[in-house]
Amino acid sequence: MSEISLRWALADGWTIARRDLIHWANQPATVVFGVVFPVVITLAFGYLFGGAVEVPQGADYFAFLMPGMYGMTMLFGLTATMIAVTTDASKGVTDRFRSMPMAPSAVLIGRAVADLLHSVLVLAGLLVCGLAVGWRPATAGGALAAVGLLLLLRFSLLWMGMYLGLLTRDPGGVVAVQMLEFPIGFLSNAFVAPETMPGWLGAISEWNPLSSTVAAARELFGNPGWGGDSWVAQHAVPMAVAWPLVITVVFFVLSVRRYQRLDR
Repeated sequence: MSEISLRWALADGWTIARRDLIHWANQPATVVFGVVFPVVITLAFGYLFGGAVEVPQGADYFAFLMPGMYGMTMLFGLTATMIAVTTDASKGVTDRFRSMPMAPSAVLIGRAVADLLHSVLVLAGLLVCGLAVGWRPATAGGALAAVGLLLLLRFSLLWMGMYLGLLTRDPGGVVAVQMLEFPIGFLSNAFVAPETMPGWLGAISEWNPLSSTVAAARELFGNPGWGGDSWVAQHAVPMAVAWPLVITVVFFVLSVRRYQRLDR
């Protein structure tokens, strides 16, 4: 792609992103619900189940819980992206975009930018919630690095959500993915130690990309968590970078190709 083509693709992508941002500004209830829902789930976990969980190092439960909830919130954003893509497809908006003289990647890049900005707002709301209930990061630098890794995971998952949305093009197909979010989220180190699971299940849990991001976030935030003896557990930070990069590359290519072949 030439420099001029890249510049036009980015300009078109920002136009699409602005369209989504204006849509949210006109319907703020969607944004408010996206911020409030993770906060409600966090408070429910913390105050209803916190007393029954033995936290590593005898720490406060919220200090252990918050990095796991940050990671889970990034995972839950997958279906939000998928819903937006399938809604546009079902209403014919995607077909209208495809008839316009713009780069195939522009529509997808615009969606990615808008959803990532929305995720920043949701994560900021959950961080405020964590501070309100007593959670504290150890250092500002570590906290910024942890937030960066969380958003990197979200960025990779939104490309997966776009591909799945383009693949199904049916809002009803989102239900199947939503049903898998909780099992995938719980099959990680977000709430329990993989060592407590059956051997094969614990191995899957440790290699779950969410586990790497949550473990890295706990390390960078300076919060308690289960370290684990496996290679992937001992290298949580580099794996929290590697997993999202691989997912992004794979699903970016798949999404662009699927977008180009929607009429086939």
